[in-house]
Amino acid sequence: MSRTYFGTDGIRGAVGQAPITADFMLRLGHAVGRVLKVREAKPTVLIGKDTRISGYMIESALEAGFASAGVDVLLTGPLPTPGVAYLTRALRLSLGVVISASHNPFADNGIKFFSARGQKLPDAWEQQVEAALEQPPQWVDSAGLGRARRLDDARGRYIEFCKGTFSSELSLKGLKIVVDAAHGAAYHVAPDVFHELGAEVIAIGCSPDGTNINAGFGATAPAALVAAVKAHGAHYGVALDGDADRLQLVDASGRLYNGDELLYLMVADRLDQGLPVQGAVGTLMTNMAVELALRERGVEFVRAKVGDRYVLEELAARGWHLGGEGSGHLLALDKHTTGDGIVSALLVLQAASRTGRTMAQLLEGVTLFPQTLINVRLKPGVDWKANRSLAEAEVAVRKELGDAGRVLIRPSGTEPLVRVMVEARDPTQSRRCAERMANTLR
Repeated sequence: MSRTYFGTDGIRGAVGQAPITADFMLRLGHAVGRVLKVREAKPTVLIGKDTRISGYMIESALEAGFASAGVDVLLTGPLPTPGVAYLTRALRLSLGVVISASHNPFADNGIKFFSARGQKLPDAWEQQVEAALEQPPQWVDSAGLGRARRLDDARGRYIEFCKGTFSSELSLKGLKIVVDAAHGAAYHVAPDVFHELGAEVIAIGCSPDGTNINAGFGATAPAALVAAVKAHGAHYGVALDGDADRLQLVDASGRLYNGDELLYLMVADRLDQGLPVQGAVGTLMTNMAVELALRERGVEFVRAKVGDRYVLEELAARGWHLGGEGSGHLLALDKHTTGDGIVSALLVLQAASRTGRTMAQLLEGVTLFPQTLINVRLKPGVDWKANRSLAEAEVAVRKELGDAGRVLIRPSGTEPLVRVMVEARDPTQSRRCAERMANTLR
């Protein structure tokens, strides 16, 4: 069954255009409420949001929709996505709802859902909701309406949870850390977490006005973090995205570390402590250097499709804990049920604090392969898989690279594009091989 509204990470789009409208959100809340009531007489859902001005409208519409189906609602106000996942599980609630478009600009917004266990819900559940949206509403009477109230201590509860993932035998004392919350949901959470663990904190990107989320700050615009680290002589910089499930880290020199490197550090720290790590999950885009480095340490590495939900599915299927994407979505399932930028940053800083070594020292011997990525726009109706010239060029490139490189050709999920990626130790070879294949499509 195809889905009309749900994409790979909930429902997302431009505010004021279907489906990100008040009337649809009312219908969505009602439909989700009806799905919940199939298994539970009086469900309670938690609604959190980021700092977009449109969050007020969507929150009110969802609240009304849930109440009209007889579902109680707890409202947290601005709270990171992983904070909603944590509180949903901790408070034994029926469902967690996040109003956010993550790293998108403020003009967009969206909805994500978490199960009672704080996990993203499967496709089958989303299909049930879509089916309910096509049915006429079944309004409950006045006596059956849901109630709504504010959860005033949501922020404090989540701060304590984040701190609890950091070793009680260590602290961040003596470290100066720049914390960039992208003017998003973690603006009043992340600085306090690092401060309460002992760090001197310089906060940037922590003054949301409803329209500046992700604008020039945060994980998708790390130049501000790099500049602030250098200007303040900080030891580290931590940048989150608008809903704080994505992370970028900078060291004292201003070097930026991507999610592939941070995943390696998380795995290596456990190995250095003598803890078992059966395997780790990356994506089709994870740098080959990380894969080779992990295998040298005896850790099996598996690639999932691009998208943190696919990494999560692969981890769950194998019973593993650690995975992530180069974009900074990192998972440590023995710490949290979903990706958490603050928790991931603490795990990496914990590794540095435990050893007394810098991130650069911890990553000695792990040099990322240069990646060349070329997007080739296709004419409508072109079947790129039937292109014999491309197939022949791919075979030749793979033969040339051997075990010292990698080729990935995949279509865009949203545009008429084919993405051609080549990884090799030599950047000139990487570019030349990628151009060779891309030219067959042009």
